[in-house]
Amino acid sequence: MSAARAIGLVLGLAADGVLGNPRHRPPVTAFRRVATLGSGAAVRAGSGVAVGASGESAVGAPAGERSTTMSARAAVTGLGLAGAAVAAGLFAERAARDRPVVQAVATAVTTWAVVGAAGLATQGTELARDLEEGRLEPARGTLSELDPRVADGLGMIALSRASVETLAENTSEVVVAPLLWGALAGVPGLLASRTISVLARGSAGHWLVARLDELVHLVPTRIAAALTVLAAPVVGGSAGGAWRAWRRDTIAHPSPNAGRVEAAFAGALEIRVGGRTVYPHGVVELPVLGVGRNPDAGHVTRAVELSRVVGWLAGATSVTVAVLVGARRRRRR
Repeated sequence: MSAARAIGLVLGLAADGVLGNPRHRPPVTAFRRVATLGSGAAVRAGSGVAVGASGESAVGAPAGERSTTMSARAAVTGLGLAGAAVAAGLFAERAARDRPVVQAVATAVTTWAVVGAAGLATQGTELARDLEEGRLEPARGTLSELDPRVADGLGMIALSRASVETLAENTSEVVVAPLLWGALAGVPGLLASRTISVLARGSAGHWLVARLDELVHLVPTRIAAALTVLAAPVVGGSAGGAWRAWRRDTIAHPSPNAGRVEAAFAGALEIRVGGRTVYPHGVVELPVLGVGRNPDAGHVTRAVELSRVVGWLAGATSVTVAVLVGARRRRRR
């Protein structure tokens, strides 16, 4: 069964790459719409809408008791959806027991539906092209499809910085994390990790969803940073710079996860990111990550390539983990 899971992950990643932009893939779009239902009430009550990873809607909740109530209601609904996703995954795994072909197909289809490597590369390339040509308004629009921060008014340097940050963060969230959880737990792991990521972007910062999201990404974030160190020389970057920025600069970051991969990307590209960031709920002063110059459009292009290489390494890592987990289970029998 471990071989079937590994084959399914490879096939799903291949399908993601061959079929390209998930904006035009109905099964993927359907999954994301279902996953964002948990935040629907908050979106209707909010004063504005931002967009989370890979285009999922995320709310910028207004201040006041009403937004808090709606956020809590949305979080409960969303967690119910996450539980349903896990149950559906468990049912699929049980149905495929002792049927490796069925398991491989189920894993492949689920991987294709939840992993966002192709879409991230497409949108990152759009960002880099628009910034290179000085078209800031389209760049702000594309950034808003990837990140919940407020993009209005951002200039060239700020947009370039935000683009590198969001490419790094989304590489961890929509590529590395689901692949690793898929390797460890199969279809339930793929569905649960991706659904929780969507909910964390769309639940107006509800504390329970945020803590669950931190727990789910605790290990994948660090693995993504380590893979960034390995991938840096492939795109002409600095492995040493990525390692030093990851180990040095994230100590001051308030989150146990956020900033790890961003710091590694910054160190690999020898640039600075972080600092003042405006979200719908307010302004956050984040530590500066990395050393060197401010990023430009060329660094965004290199960040896209770095994201691709990290994704390939994550695929290889997930296949290895799936095989090792299966071998360990066989020894226990």
